[in-house]
Formats: sequence, C-alpha cells, structure tokens
Amino acid sequence: MVITEFTPLAGAIGGALIGFSAVLLLATAGRIAGASFIFGGLFTSRLDENFTWKALFMAGLLAGGAIAGWFAPPQITFPSGPILTAISGFIVGVGVTLGNGCTSGHGICGLARFSKRSLAATVTFMAVAIVTVYVTRHVIGA
Repeated sequence: MVITEFTPLAGAIGGALIGFSAVLLLATAGRIAGASFIFGGLFTSRLDENFTWKALFMAGLLAGGAIAGWFAPPQITFPSGPILTAISGFIVGVGVTLGNGCTSGHGICGLARFSKRSLAATVTFMAVAIVTVYVTRHVIGA
C-alpha cells in the first residue's frame, strides 16, 4: 500500500499560486484560466495575440513545475508502465472534452464565479476520482 505524504503548507502555497495566476490572467487578459482550453488553443493555424498569451501561459506552467522540481525533486513513479499511463491520459482528455473543461476551468475559475455547470462538473470530477482511487487501491490492490 502506498502512503501519501501529508503536506498542508506546500498545498496551501500551491493553491494560492494557482488562484493568483487565475486572477492575474482574468485581470490582464480577461480570460478564464482553463488549462485544457488554453493548451488546445495552441493547436491552431493562426499565430495571433491569442496564440502568444496561450503559449506564454503554458510555458509558465512548465517553468513553474521545473523550478519546483529543482527545490524539491518529486518522487513520482508510474508503476503501471508507459502504455497504461498513456491510455489514462487519453481517457482524461476524453473526459475534459465531454465535460467542456478541466478542473482548473471548472473547479477553480467556475466555482469562483458561482457557475452551476462548474459545480456539477467539479462534483462529477471528484466523485469519479474518489471511486477510481478506492477501486485501484482497495479492490484491485494496485
């Protein structure tokens, strides 16, 4: 069984930074910080000002992860292997498409705007995540 380390300070700091970045993007560009929408917008044939801010936003996400990794290298393992990890990523992508957004767009920005659709999406995300973790860890034993 895998024991997850309890890190409330790191979680609080990370959450505050995510919230700050969402507010900053809304204040400066008038855009909602939905990461899946922003990432999907990079796959366009138009290289206009929208492409530029989306590319900068995604570069900032990657740079933030890299900088955090320098200070505290993550202990991430994928015991299921690369094929099952890729399939899992594809399933998440399908879910993001079906839900018309991701956890950042619905869970952070949508809930802050009191969106009923975002509330329904976030409750669904969390319920599926809870069931998935329970089945994976306690039923299958992975």
